[in-house]
Amino acid sequence: MNQFHKETHMRIIDTAIPDVKIVEPRVFGDDRGFFFESYNHQQVEGVLGLSLNFVQDNHSHSAKGILRGLHFQLNRPQGKLVRVVVGEVFDVAVDMRKQSKTFGKWVGVHLSAEKKNMLWIPPGFAHGFLVLSDKADFLYKTTNYYDPTSEYTLRWDDPTVAIQWPYHGKPILSEKDERGLSLAESPTFL
Repeated sequence: MNQFHKETHMRIIDTAIPDVKIVEPRVFGDDRGFFFESYNHQQVEGVLGLSLNFVQDNHSHSAKGILRGLHFQLNRPQGKLVRVVVGEVFDVAVDMRKQSKTFGKWVGVHLSAEKKNMLWIPPGFAHGFLVLSDKADFLYKTTNYYDPTSEYTLRWDDPTVAIQWPYHGKPILSEKDERGLSLAESPTFL
């Protein structure tokens, strides 16, 4: 699917993993600036064909070269609708669903304030992003609350997953992300 829906102001683009979708809003702009609906519950549910209940909004600010993730919550999995409002990131979702045909596979998308694109990541995926611009503000809606007792980190550089990060050298990681588990060590969703 790669066209605007007739009754909405957004386009859905399929990725290599069928459950992960790029969401592009229709932007109305002129010499004064622009306007777009960054979120419309009815339209997002309609174009994704899902019943969604977002319960938490998160906002992170990061500098160039910072990598956050790859995080997932096992007992309280989160679906995420993510976007960038300042700068650019390379956003990654890794399928952690053991019974899935795409288990251990990843998809990466450049998200930017300029493009105004978003990514839908369903529950059952590890998620992370690498900041490519000097700074980035990253916003995301989640379908479940943050639960630190249920959170795990998949190694950003696991050779089995083999994410092709668009970055030379080692990114800047938190202590938690430095201790990430390999795919073989990580718990998975059934």
